[in-house]
Amino acid sequence: MKILFVASECAPFIKTGGLADVIGAVPKSLAALDVEARVMLPAYPALGPLAAQGSEVWRSDDLQGGPARLVACDAEGISLLLLDAPHLFDRPGNIYLGSDGQDWPDNAQRFGALSFVAAEIAAHGVKGWHPDLVHVHDWQAGLVPAYLRQMDQATPPCVLTIHNIAFQGLFDPSLMTSLGLSTALFTPDGMEYFGRLGFLKAGIAFSDRITTVSPTYARELMQPEYGMGLEGLLRARGADLSGILNGIDLDIWNPEDDGCLVATYSSRTLKRKAQNRDEVMRRFGLEATSEGPLFCVISRLTTQKGLDLLLEALPTLVARGATLAVLGSGDKELEAGFVAAAHAHSGAVGVIIGYDESLSHLMQGGCDAILIPSRFEPCGLTQLYGLRYGTVPVVARTGGLADTVIDANEAALTTRCATGVQFSPVTTPALEQAILRTCDLYDQPAVWSGIMRRAMRHPVGWDVSAQTYLDVYSSLADTPASAE
Repeated sequence: MKILFVASECAPFIKTGGLADVIGAVPKSLAALDVEARVMLPAYPALGPLAAQGSEVWRSDDLQGGPARLVACDAEGISLLLLDAPHLFDRPGNIYLGSDGQDWPDNAQRFGALSFVAAEIAAHGVKGWHPDLVHVHDWQAGLVPAYLRQMDQATPPCVLTIHNIAFQGLFDPSLMTSLGLSTALFTPDGMEYFGRLGFLKAGIAFSDRITTVSPTYARELMQPEYGMGLEGLLRARGADLSGILNGIDLDIWNPEDDGCLVATYSSRTLKRKAQNRDEVMRRFGLEATSEGPLFCVISRLTTQKGLDLLLEALPTLVARGATLAVLGSGDKELEAGFVAAAHAHSGAVGVIIGYDESLSHLMQGGCDAILIPSRFEPCGLTQLYGLRYGTVPVVARTGGLADTVIDANEAALTTRCATGVQFSPVTTPALEQAILRTCDLYDQPAVWSGIMRRAMRHPVGWDVSAQTYLDVYSSLADTPASAE
């Protein structure tokens, strides 16, 4: 089977969040199931050298205001199709935001172009390669099924995966003509979202199947609290909606041979983790303590992630004798809040603003527990990394966090299946209680080491989910595509 993936980022080439990790891992896992996947991405500056070395397979003299070409190449075990359109994608800094921190004003044209070319390749193939199915991801590729829908020919079926419904790609509907979209599709059950053009809504309305990245999140999306105004459409399409849990790349995230660690270790050599702990403490300016666990946060600093609640809970954490290392960036007020907390609790709280992939590996390998108090979380990957590294996840009971972490309640401790700590509701008092409960577990070395070892044995790879994706693909590919 041949699958065309369409996304805005893919690790290790370009990454702003968990979407990139998923796009970088799933095609490799599908290859083991005899699926030939190609990943279409914009040729951002970081991908320029690959685009220069690749083979041109498609060209346009005018794609949203400038020339463009599609380049095929292979790198890091992934077959890539890079959309080389310098007027759209050759820009410094963040791939979505300008230097002022605001969305690029032409994001509709940039990702509309990506979707348009993807639909052309899906419908007509490229250099003899014809996909059996198209798998698009998030709003940046949400127009692909709309372009396919308005074609006067048979087209391959399309699957949309929603990684985070909070980001929808909303634009002025006056852009539809320049984007080459039929106004007949601008309806309440189509791509119209409260008077605006919704890229993600178009994907939901016109894809053959919709998936999201955990079973619980799929159920949550049909509720007003989580659906962001799209819950009605998602309920209407409920028979076509399913949650397929994310996984992680077990080769990249492996404490037994991770080159970012001071000392590698396994579930049989957990004492070696202490060497990484010492290095994390040093890097974050923390004082050694035997009183409580070393917590970490590796995250975008946003209210979605519940990190305003953690700021409020810090006095409880510090008073209990625990320490905290924070790596992340995002909301300026939260950044300032954590920097101020590090000054107020010198030696107990350490903060590095920014992102460092190598340091994130070291923190997973050295910290005792990872805090993820998200208000909503489609799946989450950092708790999966924590499980893999024996860094006990302390998570809100929502989305994929609820699906991947087994709470250390009395029943789970008695049956020896606990892998972390869950809490609900997502409030400061509940988070404080979860922190205190984690500290109590840490004070019981035999219990704590048991939780760590079970966490490290918990399946977090892509094997099961890749097969589930293949089952979805097969169910659609068996149905002949038809022109609308």
